[in-house]
Amino acid sequence: MMATRRVFSTAIWLIFGFLAAIQPQSRAAERALLLASTTSTENSGLFAHLLPLFEAASGIKTRVIAVGTGQALRLARRGDADILLVHDAEAEKALVAKGYGSERRAIMYNDFVLLGPAEDPAGVRGLTDIRVALRAISARQSLFVSRGDDSGTHRAERRQWKSAGIDVATASGAWYREAGSGMGATLNIASGLGAYVLADRATWIGFRNKGGLDILVQGDPRLFNQYGVIPVSPKRHPHVNAGAARKLTDWLGSPAGQQAIAAFRVNGQQLFFPNYAPGS
Repeated sequence: MMATRRVFSTAIWLIFGFLAAIQPQSRAAERALLLASTTSTENSGLFAHLLPLFEAASGIKTRVIAVGTGQALRLARRGDADILLVHDAEAEKALVAKGYGSERRAIMYNDFVLLGPAEDPAGVRGLTDIRVALRAISARQSLFVSRGDDSGTHRAERRQWKSAGIDVATASGAWYREAGSGMGATLNIASGLGAYVLADRATWIGFRNKGGLDILVQGDPRLFNQYGVIPVSPKRHPHVNAGAARKLTDWLGSPAGQQAIAAFRVNGQQLFFPNYAPGS
């Protein structure tokens, strides 16, 4: 009798031990996939279009953390996101090289545009060289509003000033204003001030408070805006939802995902253009 009780007790503890062992994996599989991405992709409505299609295909729910690219990269380094979709190729490749990301895949692109007041005090309308336009703005000390938030757009803007040979740090707080905010809020400030501003085309197309702002400079190859997807490495952060991140990465690069990106439009205009490339 005592032997039977011991066998029964041992069996019960083995069952509880097994359930305890699989519980963390079950919770990881069931929780929503955490996607850190830019305010431009979220605010444009792209994820409201894409993610229900992905969920229907995979059964995986996804929660978007919309921040600047710099903050998204920091979330990945801390293991506070499962996957990134951002737009700073140099920083993305560095993240993967340091072991925080499993890989980087180019997934889609659009471009940046220089916006400004219709009266165009710096006289840059119609230029196709962003460097010439920025030099004119600097020479005339026309108001320019920067996101100033370490986002992908802010980083791209700083690269353009550097390419133009202008140190905007010396003009900070004068004609060069740093908003420290997302793209939508920065556009509102520029609209209110009648200032120049660099924006991604997707946010501009969907932006309602255009005020007196127009697209003044576009078409420069330097304004090309590439987006990449990076699953956070489970080798660095074992708790991440790596399986779901892999499925989203594969789906975005699949014919269905690429077609879904191409099909997304606002006011009849295509905002993002698929260009999937693995190992990029």
